[in-house]
Amino acid sequence: MEEPAEHKKKKSWFQKLTDKYRLVLLNDETFEEVTSFQLTRMNVYVLVSTILVILVLVTVSAIVYTPLREYIPGYADVGMRRDVMELKLRSDSLEKVLHANDLFLQNIKRVISGELDAADVNDAALVNLPPNYDSINLDKVSPAEIKLRKDLEEEQRFTVSRSATLQKGTSPVRGFHFFTPVKGYVTESFNSGERHYGVDIVAPENEPIKATLDGIVVFANWTAETGYVMAIQHNDNLISLYKHNSVLLKEEGNYVKAGDVIAIIGNTGEFTSGPHLHFELWYKGLPLNPEDYIVFK
Repeated sequence: MEEPAEHKKKKSWFQKLTDKYRLVLLNDETFEEVTSFQLTRMNVYVLVSTILVILVLVTVSAIVYTPLREYIPGYADVGMRRDVMELKLRSDSLEKVLHANDLFLQNIKRVISGELDAADVNDAALVNLPPNYDSINLDKVSPAEIKLRKDLEEEQRFTVSRSATLQKGTSPVRGFHFFTPVKGYVTESFNSGERHYGVDIVAPENEPIKATLDGIVVFANWTAETGYVMAIQHNDNLISLYKHNSVLLKEEGNYVKAGDVIAIIGNTGEFTSGPHLHFELWYKGLPLNPEDYIVFK
């Protein structure tokens, strides 16, 4: 009695999986049997599936537990995200500091060139552009506010003098070792009350002027009042000024070391009566008496 056709199909399909085959490796020259393997289709399927599963597990493990995951598009690493945020915050802070430094140098240049009155200089003025009082509509301001503004403006005129007095003897720049810019006789000393924020040193003609500390030249140009002027930015917001030079030997952006020759003494500018060096020291926007730190004789 013959079995149904459907039963034959099922049996033949199962038999195909369990039918045994032999894989024989022969020597190509002698046709000698080297080795042989007895296989079934089911064995092959199981072996291939096992290899694929192992490969998948190895690949997933390599992605999850090694830095390879960082190369997968769209994968977000918590640590990397935190580092990126920290770098962004630092870059924003650096941009603010650089912007403040640019404003500081711009206003120092304005003080040197005479565009900004040194008597109005304070910590805030050096990092902010000077206010434009002409644009203020005083008609909308009460008389009490107008009086208060006038009182504040009068008080700011003496800010430099009071601050310079407080700095004397207690200034942290005493830790610096200043190099004497030029040897000579001090003909006019520091006097903030008369708005003379430096010292005048008379020296022989063509005497070289030297940098008092290591720093970067932030201003080297001509001004009508003080002739050829050079300003050097040192560490810790300290700036040294050299005025009335006959020749400037360094340019803006040059790095100089203490004792390097930067200019030649001269008699340039309107505010001069003979060859001399007008030398100033400014610390964080406040003038210092150079004779407190340097011996010029």
